[in-house]
Amino acid sequence: MSTVGLNSAQTSMAPCTGSERKLLMRRAVVVPANSESALLKAVANQPVSVAIDAGGFDFQFYSSGVFTGQCGTSLDHGVTAVGYGTSSDGTKYWLVKNSWGTGWVEEGYITMQRDVDAKEGLCGIAMEASYPTA
Repeated sequence: MSTVGLNSAQTSMAPCTGSERKLLMRRAVVVPANSESALLKAVANQPVSVAIDAGGFDFQFYSSGVFTGQCGTSLDHGVTAVGYGTSSDGTKYWLVKNSWGTGWVEEGYITMQRDVDAKEGLCGIAMEASYPTA
């Protein structure tokens, strides 16, 4: 019997019923690494899967505003970049959907500083990005 996969927020396994939708991904476009401008172009057209360093205290206990805290580039967590913008104080940011549920930060989303001095982007957001194509 196969089972439905879990993320860390779920606590039990359930048998597959056959009614789950299936996704056939034929190709993925890999966004050029270490380029926030390339990531920006991709996010302007569709959500983009990105890897980040989410292991630090600053990230895990972030509560509001644009995240500008300390983090590295030891990629350990997958999230989805879904948008970008500029805050009222002029800080450019990425809008990122996390997988930790709607109880985390702003209904499960975080705004992370964009256009930082490091080519990898804040928390390595520009290091490994891709999106599926049909």
